[in-house]
Amino acid sequence: MGLPLGAASDAELILRRQDGTLVLCGDEQRYGKPLVVDFVAGRAAHRRRFGGGRGQLIARACGLGGGVTPSVVDATAGLGRDAFVLASLGARVLMIERVAAIHALLEDALARACRDAETAEIARRLTLLHGDAARNLADLVADSSVAPQVVHLDPMFPHREKSALVKKEMRLFRLLAGDDDDAPRLLEAALDVATHRVVVKRPRKAPPIAGPPPRHIIEGKTSRYDLYVHRSLA
Repeated sequence: MGLPLGAASDAELILRRQDGTLVLCGDEQRYGKPLVVDFVAGRAAHRRRFGGGRGQLIARACGLGGGVTPSVVDATAGLGRDAFVLASLGARVLMIERVAAIHALLEDALARACRDAETAEIARRLTLLHGDAARNLADLVADSSVAPQVVHLDPMFPHREKSALVKKEMRLFRLLAGDDDDAPRLLEAALDVATHRVVVKRPRKAPPIAGPPPRHIIEGKTSRYDLYVHRSLA
């Protein structure tokens, strides 16, 4: 049995159990294999073991260094990959996801991670809430026990044909999430809530989100982090 999520274009999306795991399915010819969030095995396990620790761009951008481990609000949780990396490095992370189906996948992944000996401790540092951070970030943070020292944003970038987001793995996610047209409002909300800094992940050549300019930029091969700093984490 599956839970239909409605039609978009010619695709019907369904949440269903497959081998004990919640998956999101669409037309396989168009969207490929069902979408699943897995913090225990696969890409997450490889990055946990060989990802580069606190030398990773996201860790540096969020201020995990020099003995400092800030708490982080990931206001655009998506598939939870960045949040899990930060939690694996010791940070307490509040994940906020506004798409109900993606939130359900994250919730299922967290439950499985809590039952696995290698990831249980990491999973306990993760808190998940369903809500729209662009509209209700302050209230969502207030309802959690995570201090918003750092707010991390990774808004969905508008679709381009050569973007990695056209890969089948992400087409289904984009169909549900859409483009984050309210990114400027989300940045404004994050700047109001974060006590120390806001970190925005962007494609390397993309313009910054409309609003105040970032104070610092950390650039990688395909992406960069725009940093809006209120005060030092040290």
